[in-house]
Parts: sequence; C-alpha cells; structure tokens
Amino acid sequence: MSQSSRISPLGVGDIYRAAFQSGLLAENAKSFLVHDLSWMKSRINEFQDAFPKAKHALAIKANPLVKVLRVAVECGFGLEAASIEEVALATAAGCPANRIVFDSPAKTHQEIEETLRRGVVLNIDNLTELARVESILGTSHPAAPIGLRINTEVGAGRISQTSVAGTGSKFGVSISRERHEIVAAFSRNPWLNAIHTHVGSQGCGLHLLVDAIAKVEQLRLEVQAATRRAIPNVNIGGGLPAAYLQGDTPPTPREYADALRSRVPSLFRPDVTLFTEFGRAIQANSGAAFSRIESVRPLGNGEQLVVIHLGADLLLRPVYRSDDWKHEFLCLDPSGDVIVDDVEPTTIAGPLCFAGDILGRGVPLPRPREGDWIAICDTGAYTLSMWSRHCNRAIPAVLGYDEGSVTMLRNAETPQDIVRMWS
Repeated sequence: MSQSSRISPLGVGDIYRAAFQSGLLAENAKSFLVHDLSWMKSRINEFQDAFPKAKHALAIKANPLVKVLRVAVECGFGLEAASIEEVALATAAGCPANRIVFDSPAKTHQEIEETLRRGVVLNIDNLTELARVESILGTSHPAAPIGLRINTEVGAGRISQTSVAGTGSKFGVSISRERHEIVAAFSRNPWLNAIHTHVGSQGCGLHLLVDAIAKVEQLRLEVQAATRRAIPNVNIGGGLPAAYLQGDTPPTPREYADALRSRVPSLFRPDVTLFTEFGRAIQANSGAAFSRIESVRPLGNGEQLVVIHLGADLLLRPVYRSDDWKHEFLCLDPSGDVIVDDVEPTTIAGPLCFAGDILGRGVPLPRPREGDWIAICDTGAYTLSMWSRHCNRAIPAVLGYDEGSVTMLRNAETPQDIVRMWS
C-alpha cells in the first residue's frame, strides 16, 4: 500500500476480520470503529519527508482519541488545540508544552495566562485578543513562539462552511483592512515573533492554499522591513484535502511542498521555521466504521432501504450537508468478505428518530441482507470528534489496527454511561 492511497476494499475486510478475531468486541456488537494506526504513521512519515524541517502539529479536533494522539506524539508530531480542553487532551497524550499549538477565536484571559505560563505555542486570533496578551505579558518575553493569525482573504473554497479565508471571516486579522494595525503590533511587541494563516479544510484547492501563504509571506517580509527584526516563525496551518471517493486526487504532501518551494522559496530558508497543523489529510483515510444491517425493506421504487446503527450521530456533515460531504460504502458478509454481486440502488438510513437521518440515497450496493455489515470508508477524521447525542445512542468501541495487531482505543459506552452523563 502506497502512503498516499486509501485503504482498499480487501484491506477493509481484513480489518473487520481482525477486529472480531481480537476478542475485544462484545459478542453482540452492532457497530464499531477502527483506526488504522500503521496507515496513520505512514501518512505522518509522508508529511515529515515533504517538510523535513517543519514543526508539525496534528489537529486534535480531527480525532481527539488520546491513544491516537499519543501515537502522533511518539512519531515526532506536536498537537494543535482549538480549545483549552484540547490543550488538556494534548497534555494527556504526553505532548510537551512547547509542541502544543493553541488556536481558538475565543480564548479567555485565564486561558491565555495559563498557556503562556506553561510555555504553549500561542496564535493570537484578533486584535481584542492581542490587547489581552499585551496586558498579561508587558515587557516579558516567553520562550515559546507567539503568532498573529492573518486572514489573507483569498476567498472561499468549494465548501463555504469549512472555508475560513474569505472577506468577513470570523478568524484572523484582515490583511487588507487591518494591515497597518498588524505592522504596528509587531513593531511594539518584540515577543510577537510568528505569523499564522489557515484557509480551511476540504474543498480548498492547492492554488488557494499557496495563494494564502504567498500573501502572508509577503506580509512577513514587509513586517521585518518595518520592524528591522526577524519574524522567524511561519505557521501555514493545514487544509490539504483528503480523498473520499474513487477518482478523488487531492495533492500529495510532496506536491504541496514543491508548489510552495516554487512560489514562496523564502519560506524554506534556514532562518525560517515552518509550523503546520494538518488534521484531515492525515487522519481521514486511516479510519473505517462498521455497522450491522438491522433491517431491509423495499421502498417501492425499485430501491431497497437498509437501516444500520450509525447515522447522523457519527456522520453529521454527510447527513446534514449531503451535497458537500460523501463517503463510500462497502457491503460485507458476516465473515468479512466484501460482497460484489447483484448490485442495486440502496438507501442507507441511520438509527436516529428523524426523517433526515439518511447516509446515502441510490447507493450502488449488492442486494443487502439482514446480518450483513456496511463498512463506511474514510471515517478517521471529523466523525467521532463530532459525535451527536441526539437520541442518546452510545458511542461504539473504537479499535486500533496496527499491521494486524488490534488494541482497544476506547471502550464502547453502555446505557449506564449515558445515564451518568445526564445525571
């Protein structure tokens, strides 16, 4: 398997069999999730090879499982936190403070004080937050980099809800309207020694990513000229898309790095330290979700309806924004063999009590039978981390798969766990 490929149908079947053979699943398990840790490690390696001198931080929000985060830290990655709670997750995963990057558009005074005291890398989101940091630091100079997030205003990608570099974005300081304030901030604060940008996640093409970083690099050089001091740290965020369907050909990490070297060669000078915050591009294709088919019935239009045990609780975006977010599905028999015969259009419905809990309509699948299993591909990012409590379904077991070895990453919840949560 090449590092940039998705897990093959045969590989999905192997993972399913290994999960049941491990003895870690309950006999009556009706659904479970698997994270292929060997695939994730190879993907991390691919980014390290493409950006060999960068300080990489895996985005926690993509997949917050502590045991998954710990693997990334052991591979040399830091962790990017979008909340103070994610800072705690990073700490629990064994990440040193100086490899934790704290990004959030709503940092409190107390959260800023705590992370500065601990030596966490901080990216200031806006001018109001900048004033808070100034009041806390005064003339002191923390060891960890402190950056200012810039909205480069290069425009939105294909998916507006996950694009953050359009005019009027809630993130960052405007590169056009507030350019004077940006330069002034670096001029009066010698501890401000990093610049940060991010354009979005999925739906943002390579040209958008490169355009944004080219604009922020031009700004950095302008700031250095105005302040007569080095701004050595540049955080280029994440945003590299992942493949979800056959035919998807997102840029590889190497192609992204080569495009940046061609367009913005000054970023790769020895006096510049690059930071990255990739999440989806590392995690998405390393995960698969499995559910038993609980019932099958005809819809009367030549299409079958199958009801499974995973729906909008796990796949919020594919259910609520189905035009933008799609997954591929496989049908497995109980032994784990992928079924390929008698393909017909199928509606896949989740278990939640609302009519819109539909994962796919007209999905070409083999004639489904009760007791067969549906595998949902590429669920390693922004699925479990977005779990919905609507109807209070329990989170299923999450297993780790590492070259045939299976471990428990998170035990399945029980009804008693749900009662405790709401009590």
